[in-house]
Amino acid sequence: MTGITDFDALRRAMAENSEQPEGPARNARAEQLLAEAEKLNIPLAVIEALGHQLKVYNYSSEKDKMFVPFARLLRVWDERPEDFDEYETHSLHWVFKWVSAGMLDQPHVPLASIEKWLGEMEHRYRLAGHSERAVRSAEFSVAAHTGDLDRAERAYAAWLAADRDRMADCHACELHGQGTWQIKRGRDTEALELWRPVLEGEYSCAHEPHSVLASSLTPLLRLGRVDEARAHHLRGFRLVRPMESMRGAYADHVEFCALTGNEARGLELLAERPAYFTDTGHPRSRLDFMSVVALLMDRLTELGLGGQQVPGPAGQAWTARELAAHARAEALGLAGRFDLRNGTTYVGDRTRERMAQRPLVERLPLGVRTAAAPAAGTGGARPVVPVPPVTAAGPDGPDLPALLAEARRLSDSLQPDALEAWAAVSSAAEGAELAARDRAEIVDHEAMGRGPEGAELFERAAELYAEADDAGEALAARARAAYARALSGQVDEALAAVAEPYDRVLALYAEDATGVRQAASVLMSRARILMRRLHEDPQGAGEAVGRAVRELLALVDGHVGGDVRLASRAAEARAMLAELAEHSGDIETAANLFRRATRQFVEAGLPWFAVEYEVRVAAFAHAQGDMAEAERALRAALAHGGPHVEAVGRAQLHLQLAEVVGGRDEVREAAEHALEAAHWADEAGESATLGAWARHQLGGFLLRQGRCAEAAEVLESALADLAAETHGDGAVVQTRWWLGDCLSELGEHREAAEHRLKAAEIARHWPEQQDHATLAHLAAESLGQAGLPADADRAYARAGDLWRSLGNVHGLVRSLRARAWLALRAEAGLDGARELMGDAVRACEQALASADDAEAVERLTAELGHTHRQYGDLLARSVSQDAGDTAVQASFEDALAQMARAVEAFASLGAEALHSRTGAELAAGWLEADLSRPADAAARARAVLAAYDGVGDTGYPDDTDDTVRARRTEAEQLLDLLTPPR
Repeated sequence: MTGITDFDALRRAMAENSEQPEGPARNARAEQLLAEAEKLNIPLAVIEALGHQLKVYNYSSEKDKMFVPFARLLRVWDERPEDFDEYETHSLHWVFKWVSAGMLDQPHVPLASIEKWLGEMEHRYRLAGHSERAVRSAEFSVAAHTGDLDRAERAYAAWLAADRDRMADCHACELHGQGTWQIKRGRDTEALELWRPVLEGEYSCAHEPHSVLASSLTPLLRLGRVDEARAHHLRGFRLVRPMESMRGAYADHVEFCALTGNEARGLELLAERPAYFTDTGHPRSRLDFMSVVALLMDRLTELGLGGQQVPGPAGQAWTARELAAHARAEALGLAGRFDLRNGTTYVGDRTRERMAQRPLVERLPLGVRTAAAPAAGTGGARPVVPVPPVTAAGPDGPDLPALLAEARRLSDSLQPDALEAWAAVSSAAEGAELAARDRAEIVDHEAMGRGPEGAELFERAAELYAEADDAGEALAARARAAYARALSGQVDEALAAVAEPYDRVLALYAEDATGVRQAASVLMSRARILMRRLHEDPQGAGEAVGRAVRELLALVDGHVGGDVRLASRAAEARAMLAELAEHSGDIETAANLFRRATRQFVEAGLPWFAVEYEVRVAAFAHAQGDMAEAERALRAALAHGGPHVEAVGRAQLHLQLAEVVGGRDEVREAAEHALEAAHWADEAGESATLGAWARHQLGGFLLRQGRCAEAAEVLESALADLAAETHGDGAVVQTRWWLGDCLSELGEHREAAEHRLKAAEIARHWPEQQDHATLAHLAAESLGQAGLPADADRAYARAGDLWRSLGNVHGLVRSLRARAWLALRAEAGLDGARELMGDAVRACEQALASADDAEAVERLTAELGHTHRQYGDLLARSVSQDAGDTAVQASFEDALAQMARAVEAFASLGAEALHSRTGAELAAGWLEADLSRPADAAARARAVLAAYDGVGDTGYPDDTDDTVRARRTEAEQLLDLLTPPR
């Protein structure tokens, strides 16, 4: 069934199984392999198979199964220790720690048994000569879990004081445990400082920094370090997602979502791991998981989403409210079992504290797209709880006069929420007796909120103003009705309709029968209608607009004073003149007029009206290459608009700023703006359009900072929505290109190759083939690193053909060199590798022979030098272990000849190629030594030292050039090797 007939086959099968994803399938295979090992009748085979089984159980959701194979291993050790080799002896003692932790995580194991096991572990470690560090660490875990804080502190101190030896956990795991204790003691800052070496990559292991990243989330939020928390979530979740055994860390990420306003993403995380609701093999992590499920469901219920369907245990449909009750009962039930076993209430108390947490951030944008949580009872987007306007209420209901006064105050000062205030008046006025003037204002403002559909309501308001004996406001309302018709496309009708109000209001104003406000309102409506005519029929309308706007300015100039409405009319009129200048091609005048209009709005206390005009100035500046002015205007637009800019407008402003700021290489700030753009695009319901583009940009900026894990999460999220039809195939190619770069840095080479190949396939159809060639070459690199040499060779061959067609000798030569290295390990062997390296050398030499540009000659000479160097390395490494002396000498002679040519090529380039020359010189020196030519080898070593003579006069230990230091050290080592002992 398995083909296992000997010990070596068993070991290969166990190694292959170790590489499989964590989970029941891998565990089942380990069980099969143990059965096969027992058939071999080799004691060590059974021991290794038991150890393999124990390991895969430990790194899975079936941790409770590891006690049986360990008990069997321990029995074999006690009966026949001679059956264990050195490695298995070490492994047996190592997994004592797993078993002690495993017992603690199973509430059915009595505490007395765990304490007895600690004593057994201490006894066996002492007999084996191991430090007590691991024992004290295990004791600390028991004390911390049960809430015996005094004992935990003593054990913690003893743990740190004991010597580190082979039985101590790795540095990364130890630091995680130490930081977790600091968190329990309320010392968040100290914990994060302890974790710093793990977070920065100094220490790592199979489960780190995965666990530390997860554990750091809530402390970072409590400390207000939200940017770091976001980064740790994106980076950390990517690590724990494929690892079944990390349910506790996964729970930390769900908790993070619940505490940062990312409830919808929390639901997505739950949906990805349905088995986590029911897997019972590790009760402690199930307790963690169900606790945060309850926390998340409570949060959704609090937002009015208790009836929403959510992911839950298989077998039934769950609402958030139902799952909250179920998860709470499960969590408290598990906590109760632990407390009953421990004889304390510590686990239950901490579980209740965790479930009762309040959000630490109202909404923390993550940059990745999340399907919006539906609003209560609507199935739509995440609910936004509106802040109602301030209302005055008496014992009999709303105070209508107070509401009216507030609405008039807001509209007189042109506040953004004036229409909402008038809507509140309208609601409160239902059934009430109101004066005609009051009714006119209510209808007038309702019409303003209707936009193009408000014409009839404006006409009704005009009738009510006339009834209230305010002829000027009646004419202004009729003019607004005309403009509403223009907005709906009826420009000619609108011009006809505004003619009478225009003539009449000027006559009334001349007779002092109405005010400047009313007259300015009519003139503004007429100017706006004429501006619509200009937009629809550019020929001949500009002059009429100019006269209308100047007439308006002549009317209001000198009357503005502190009148906000008139100041607004004057500013808008100047903005119209700016549009006229733009229409005529006078961009400089247009920009100056827009700036003047902006200043007037800001000086009048109406900065939100200036946003549009600052955006126009930014567009002019961008087109003229004045990026400093573009940046200034965009920043001003954001500042002026504040909270009054609609979500889609904020997204656009932040995205434009991201591009401008990123253009001057301020990538950190650019990433912040792209993040905000993605957030506001999602809020506006534009995730698939503007949001995808923002995520595309954000991923690029994160990559430029070297934040590859975060960038990969964001770019994968962007790819879900990016489409060639909407965003252009260039954006799709660039996103896959960046994502391939990220995945390559993260060691996910197969996935990197997939994205690079898909990008190359799109670029294959472009007229310019440079990108196609580059992507094919990068895909080949990834395929090679993924252990797919045949696929890599085909991709390099494709790239080489493209480089050749483009006349790019450097790309061609590098593809040939890469294929040579692949051939050395493949069927073509050394002969095929020699042929490809020879082709690379000839390509360089032919290009050099025809090059007539000094810079090209230098670059090609360097390429030739690197090719000879690699050719020499390849020949030297091609010698098999069982090759005879003659074959070895012949290969080394050929390799030395190539190294000599490399030295010659680099030497011709002078100081620019110094490091390359000395590297080749040393390689040649080692070959000379292997060929028993000590004098020649020593000469090469001395030549390297002479080349760096005088570099770093203070002595090379303080030399800042690592390459210089390395070359000197290697040369001295070679000389030491060649110097006979006295």
